[in-house]
Amino acid sequence: MDSPGYTSLTRQSGLLREMQAVANNIANISTTGFRREGLVFSEFVTTLEPGEPSLSMASARARHIDTAQGPLTRTNGTYDFAIEGKGFFLVETADGRELTRAGSFTPSAAGELVTPDGARLLDGAGVPVFIPPDARAVALAADGTLSADGRPLTQIGLWSAAEPEDLGRKAGVRFAAEGDLVPEEGAVILQGFVENSNVDAVSEIARMIEVQHAYQMGQQFLDREDQRIRAVLQTLGR
Repeated sequence: MDSPGYTSLTRQSGLLREMQAVANNIANISTTGFRREGLVFSEFVTTLEPGEPSLSMASARARHIDTAQGPLTRTNGTYDFAIEGKGFFLVETADGRELTRAGSFTPSAAGELVTPDGARLLDGAGVPVFIPPDARAVALAADGTLSADGRPLTQIGLWSAAEPEDLGRKAGVRFAAEGDLVPEEGAVILQGFVENSNVDAVSEIARMIEVQHAYQMGQQFLDREDQRIRAVLQTLGR
């Protein structure tokens, strides 16, 4: 295959990954705390044999996580928390500490606040949040201070990756930071609310149509290249 074919194939591969990302975004429009994801296309140039021109190809391996605020929904749930602003809740999972914007928690049998799959919510000091079994009224202040029957228990911490590009998606609505975590200040935590997905259905469907159209055009180019090469081979073989 010659240079135009390789160039087109790398572009097709990137468009396929972009289509998969868009499809995943659309599938999670109703998922609490989901963050939209996209791909970053870049160009790289590789050197060929001596005397031949360089070959420019596309790369779409870098993923971009959209951390924009999602709409909030009132649930009036005592242990439903939503972040208004930047930052993530820190939870402890079997794979280590991870970040999430999905703030629907319940007390476990041991009295710790956990996610639906059992990950423990951590406070600003990295300690699991504990609710006394005899607590009757649990309240959360805007700064994350959690109280039971008027007595402060702890302060829920908000965290972010030190560098935005260090944030990587784990399963579902969880993220992990390759580098250090830093406390996030200035955000507000609301009790009785959850944050919805930040995916915009209209823009994602429009993007899906654009990617599909671009992929079809690339496939048509590859088909024409294949026909051209076949014609050349048939001519030379006569």
